[in-house]
Amino acid sequence: MSGDCNSRGLWSSPRRLVLSAGALLLGLLAGEQAIDACTRCVYLGSDDIVVVGRSLDWVVDPKTNLFAFPRGLKRHGAAGPRSVEWTSKYGSVICNFYGCATIDGMNDQGLVANALYLVESDYGTPHPDQKTLSIAAYTQYVLDNFTTVDEAVTELAKEKIALIAPLLPDGKPAHGHLAISDPSGDSAIFQYLNGKLHIHHGRQYQVMTNSPAYDQQLALNAYWEQIGGMAMLPGTNRAADRFVRTSFFIQAIPQTGDLKQAVAQVFSVIRGVSVPLGITTPGAPNIASTLWRTIHDQKNKVVYFDSATSPTVFWVPLSDLDLSAGAPVKMLPLSNGQTYNANAASQFVPAEPFSFLQAEEKSTR
Repeated sequence: MSGDCNSRGLWSSPRRLVLSAGALLLGLLAGEQAIDACTRCVYLGSDDIVVVGRSLDWVVDPKTNLFAFPRGLKRHGAAGPRSVEWTSKYGSVICNFYGCATIDGMNDQGLVANALYLVESDYGTPHPDQKTLSIAAYTQYVLDNFTTVDEAVTELAKEKIALIAPLLPDGKPAHGHLAISDPSGDSAIFQYLNGKLHIHHGRQYQVMTNSPAYDQQLALNAYWEQIGGMAMLPGTNRAADRFVRTSFFIQAIPQTGDLKQAVAQVFSVIRGVSVPLGITTPGAPNIASTLWRTIHDQKNKVVYFDSATSPTVFWVPLSDLDLSAGAPVKMLPLSNGQTYNANAASQFVPAEPFSFLQAEEKSTR
């Protein structure tokens, strides 16, 4: 596991930083990294306002629905005989993916988790003393078990659990990295590269997109900071370009203690880096149109949902749902084009919890 990273620690001088990042930029523009998708950002306002925005870009509709999961649910890691089992300590409202994975959500403690695609992901081979967990259940595991970023980092850094990545229903590998944040504004990015867990932990890690690996994204962003966002910003739909634009915008918008204004500002940022409907890249399911966006108000524990195919935004205050132990699982149907307006908490209906996509452990060390 790697500890905190920062762009200025990667090279010994600012000049070498700019040259190295510039070389990486040229490599990206030449097509060395061609797999991109989704964007996540954290806004740190005044009066303890913390707002997280994310977009979901994909080539086909993953049939997302919202689920309200109460505390006390029995869970299984869906990764073979060594699967970790747990009981959810916290309730959550989540977005699912293909009906078999949790990729976005907030728990009743205000912890937010956002899973994004990362083609470089390599989870390695489980050690004999590790429990296993399908990557499809990873986001839910974090939401079910932790209250703060620091608590999650401390526990997950022990690597007691090995992630197993199955194929998605469309045949594409389930490769991803995870960003989490809490109401204090603390953040962490979790990436598995070459079989090793890398964690970037701190309030400064406000933005995550996709390829390349996070330390390289930081270097690219430092290169563009030398130019200045008001002079020029890269404008393609590639992850590296979206990382730079989002990093500039999330810092440039005014810091405010007005919650409505803060939510509106984060919506403007995440919409500004979204990909218009109809733009896709054959053979790359994640270089695609933005299908939906979420905004999480971590101070008041409210989830906002914005579909790219609906003219309305709706929201769900977690306080308006029963997430106590013994309460029923509920779902807000979206996968058939349903639309909602304003507070949609009352329109959740009883439902069975979905099963996580099964993963197979192929071998052990």
